[in-house]
Amino acid sequence: MSLTELAKEFHDNAVAHGFWENPNKGERIALMHSELSEALEAIRNPAPDDKLPQHSGEVVELADAIIRILDYCEHYQLPIEAAVLDKHEYNIKRPYKHGKAF
Repeated sequence: MSLTELAKEFHDNAVAHGFWENPNKGERIALMHSELSEALEAIRNPAPDDKLPQHSGEVVELADAIIRILDYCEHYQLPIEAAVLDKHEYNIKRPYKHGKAF
């Protein structure tokens, strides 16, 4: 399944569950960020995820971040798949560490 197809599936599910009744871009970005913060906390306190114990909390929170990002892109019709592929091609040509210390 492509990123574009996943984005549509994730967005359709979010809409069906009422998460787009009052869209707010700033709130959506903050929620993406919160998933990454939760991933950091899961690294600091490693344990299986409480809802998906076959996975670590870290990987489940990263999955949540990806789902939120793709959902957002579908809602606002952002061509995320093309942008990811274009950015990857650009990054291939960049220098080691992009010329920075870290």
